[in-house]
Order: sequence, then C-alpha cells, then structure tokens
Amino acid sequence: MPLSVSSCIRQDETVVLLSACMATSRHHDTMTTFFIFAQNLHMRKLSMDELNRKSTDEFKIAAKQKIIVVLENIRSMQNVGSVFRTADAFLIEEIFLIGYTPQPPHRDIHKTALGATETVQWNYFNTTREAIESIADKLYKVYAVEQTTNSISLQKLSDSVDNDGIVLVFGNEVSGVEEDTLSLCHGCIEIPQLGMKHSLNVSVAAGIVLWECTRRTLII
Repeated sequence: MPLSVSSCIRQDETVVLLSACMATSRHHDTMTTFFIFAQNLHMRKLSMDELNRKSTDEFKIAAKQKIIVVLENIRSMQNVGSVFRTADAFLIEEIFLIGYTPQPPHRDIHKTALGATETVQWNYFNTTREAIESIADKLYKVYAVEQTTNSISLQKLSDSVDNDGIVLVFGNEVSGVEEDTLSLCHGCIEIPQLGMKHSLNVSVAAGIVLWECTRRTLII
C-alpha cells in the first residue's frame, strides 16, 4: 500500500519541504525522496522598474560579449527580429546580415525585435566571406551552427573555444549554412537533439547557442 510522509519546517521565511514516497509491488520496492527549497512561498513577478533594464544609451556603451552573429540568407523577418531580441538580452557585440536576409527597419522585424534593432549594432554584407574579412583583425574564431561531420557538440564548446571572441554563423531556414561558408569556418557547432526531427527553428537555435556561449563567461 503506497505510503506518503511530508513535513514542512519554517525558519526565517525559509521553507524546506521533505516528501518521501514508498511504493510496493509484487516484484520490487521503490522509495523516492524529494527536497524542495524555497526562500519565500509568496513569490511574485518583478515589476519593470525592478528588472534593471539598460537604456538605449547605456546598452550602447556597455561592455559586450565577444560574440558576433552572422545571419546568412534568412528569409523570415520574424526570425531576424527574434535573433535581435536575443542578442540584446545577452549583450552581443554585433549582428551581420548577409545576402537576402531582411534588414531593419521593417514592421515585421519590429514585431519580434521589440526595439532591439535600436540597441544591437548590425551591418549588412553581400556575402559571408566579406563579413568575415571585415573583422579579420579581431582574430575571432568562426563557427557555423550546422550538422556536419566532425561537428562539435554544443556542450563541449568550451573545450574548443577560448574567450578571445567567436563568430557564429546561422544559415537559411531550409538549406542551412552555405557549403562555401563552411570552408571559411574553424569548425561547426551542433546542438544535441534526441527526438525525431533533428531540426530547430533558426531563432530557437540562436537562443540556445548564444546562451551557452554567454553562460561560459557569466558572473552572477
């Protein structure tokens, strides 16, 4: 017969919830113990004033992550806007828009960027080669986010890339990063996927990769 025991201990507005559950069957017994720690039961959403958001001017003079995002032949304006918004969130150095990737200002980009096109620095180039050559003096490592032979799994990125700067190339929603561009890269980064599709929206992929790159240098 299942047995459940729980107890709550309050001290200085700290709550520790201990729950032990035992279940028995004909073949085996199992016991699982859960520990839940909460500083305050009455959690609330922060107000806009409490988020310590930077103004546009403060954003532009703030020290940036040494990360440059390259959007190569992205068709969707919503995807472009979403990447701008993510780049703002993580203080990304710059975005390069390549080929037929839509450029701000445009209302469909603004729908998802929500003003991030005014904070994040961006530039346009006809080709990815031109974009990479424009920052050759920075000596940043260039990585395509693509599924290839010998790609680096995202969680192992820190083993291959130092903190001296990185360029991340995201390709078209259907065809991915151009083959010619792959030849310009120091390597490729692949996001581990466990399901059937093995495919992510480009703005989702950008969010995952940019967080991982930012996380490595984040001090809280």
